Amino acid sequence: MTIEEIIALLDSLPGTLRLSPTPGDPTYPEIAWGDSFIYYAPDGKIPTTVQPFTTVVTKDYPDDKSSNLNRPNTFRLNIHAGKDSFTTHLGYPPRDSSAHPADPSALDTLIPHPTYASAGWLSIVNPGPQSEPVIADLLHTAYDRARTRYNRNSPE
Repeated sequence: MTIEEIIALLDSLPGTLRLSPTPGDPTYPEIAWGDSFIYYAPDGKIPTTVQPFTTVVTKDYPDDKSSNLNRPNTFRLNIHAGKDSFTTHLGYPPRDSSAHPADPSALDTLIPHPTYASAGWLSIVNPGPQSEPVIADLLHTAYDRARTRYNRNSPE
């Protein structure tokens, strides 16, 4: 899957808000330029108390270089799948990620997020034929979790 296909799928989900800072955007730090951050925010307001439920990153960050995203045409899809979905797809709970080493730079392979695995995040560098069958399911799971959390925390 391409970044564009992933973004199109996420944009089609009702209530999503995508932040995709572009080069020169003064409202976001330069490190975020070119990446996408997807929230459940049906009111269209940038949430201040929750993290995005999915991100697409196109480069290494200072504290997260293990995926080697500075290679040409490389990106990583990060999905906040939650404990149950994480366990279903990897066969072990998030808290056991350190006992199951994974190559964070492997292409088209579902892995625990290199930094946020313990919180139930999964990652895929350059999703392709091997990981594509699970991507839509994982994205919908993360979306449903974010929507449920939003609705639970919204004043009536």
